[in-house]
Amino acid sequence: MHTDFTKQYINGSWVSGSSSKTIENTNPYNGESLGTIASADANDLDRAYQSASDYQKTWDAHSPAEKQQYIHRLYDVMQNQKETIVEWLIKESGSSRLKAETEFNTASNIVFESTSFPNRIHGSTAPSNTPGKENYTFRSGKGVIGVIGPWNFPFHLAMRTIAPAVAAGNTVVVKPASDTPVTSGLLIAALFEEAGFPAGVIHVTAGRGSEIGDAFVTHEVPALLSFTGSTEVGTHIAELAAKNLKETALELGGNNAMVVLNDAEVKKAAKAAVFGSFLHQGQICLALNRVIIHDDIYDEFVEEFTRVAKTLKAGDPSDENVIVGPIINEEQVNNIEKLVQGTIDAGAKLQTEFEINGQVIPPVVLSEVTNDMPAAKDEVFGPVATLIRASSEDEAIRIANDSPYGLSGSVFTQDRYRGMQAARRINSGMVHVNDQSVNDEAHLPFGGEKQSGIGRFNGEWVLDEFTTEQWISVQAQDRPYPL
Repeated sequence: MHTDFTKQYINGSWVSGSSSKTIENTNPYNGESLGTIASADANDLDRAYQSASDYQKTWDAHSPAEKQQYIHRLYDVMQNQKETIVEWLIKESGSSRLKAETEFNTASNIVFESTSFPNRIHGSTAPSNTPGKENYTFRSGKGVIGVIGPWNFPFHLAMRTIAPAVAAGNTVVVKPASDTPVTSGLLIAALFEEAGFPAGVIHVTAGRGSEIGDAFVTHEVPALLSFTGSTEVGTHIAELAAKNLKETALELGGNNAMVVLNDAEVKKAAKAAVFGSFLHQGQICLALNRVIIHDDIYDEFVEEFTRVAKTLKAGDPSDENVIVGPIINEEQVNNIEKLVQGTIDAGAKLQTEFEINGQVIPPVVLSEVTNDMPAAKDEVFGPVATLIRASSEDEAIRIANDSPYGLSGSVFTQDRYRGMQAARRINSGMVHVNDQSVNDEAHLPFGGEKQSGIGRFNGEWVLDEFTTEQWISVQAQDRPYPL
């Protein structure tokens, strides 16, 4: 498999980017250089989009069985290259081994699910009110899909779009995240190449957002832009796309809440909440930002949650015992520090030490938080848990909904029916009863409400996103016109 990840992948060839600018790829834990990439410029981007457009109809015309064979080979190549993928996730995105293997398995599941998609693209027939007319609908690939990759779950969240889009008959152009250009794009291109995909199916243009970001969205070729990332950037992409009448699939920010009802088993709820708060340093769109606990069990929960959080080892993600690795970059570290300090200044109680060791921040637990404090109001995207007191179930749900975001959530209770009813009242695209918020299954709809995004990924829902329908009518007998 190709291993030199300092070049672009355009139309089946590894080529140097044409820009004078570079992307310095570094390990967020120790600053080690992982390679210098000559950035793509607007000309490289244009070649990638044109090549993808030129080949898309040919790719869509492949039989379902042929597409399936390619995707099966991709799945097999991924299994053979598992350790390479995991190692890149550890050193490039700061993933612990637990998180990296979880990410690999989730990505594998979506690729495996995608093998079924070529046979799930169905048309239909329908009656007509016009005598002698036969109506048909045909579903086909939408065209070229532009994919803007994220840096937090870079491999899975890029593959979550790429594999289904290709399976549905589209070709793709990927702009990987500058913090993780390998795991959110270039490594994926190498896997597709190893699996034998035709040259025009996938293209990867690694470039600075300041140089090709807007052009990636406004280029005339892509029919749909898929982005996973912040609401701020997603809003900008949506504005640019709307001006050019392009569709978007956006999975954006989250300020996810777990509601712990007064009958919950405290130890089970606290353990789940620690996992949901601190996996991958909290740098997950699905991570718990707020834990809202009924007043009857609040003190007991705070004590147990803090105890468990303090057992998590922070440091070098290549150490198999480490759960909390480094923050992706210094800018994120500074933002986390500002939010935590602002919340303490507003009256929250710090239950742990607040340390910053390079780009590593051990778990931070804040109690007596209110929903208007900085670390509860904003998405922290770091290893920080805010514990909020609620006097009743109604107040807890009101607090959970008092956010512009609505991606994922959680409810803990011993009464499962009560939990389901409470979950239905939370304005969020996904809610999990007696589990934490970080869940993703390849056959179930993934997406949010409000400012957490537009559209749904996975299963039949992503097929709806990445295909288009055409109505064809056939007049089987002469139609009289009143002329």
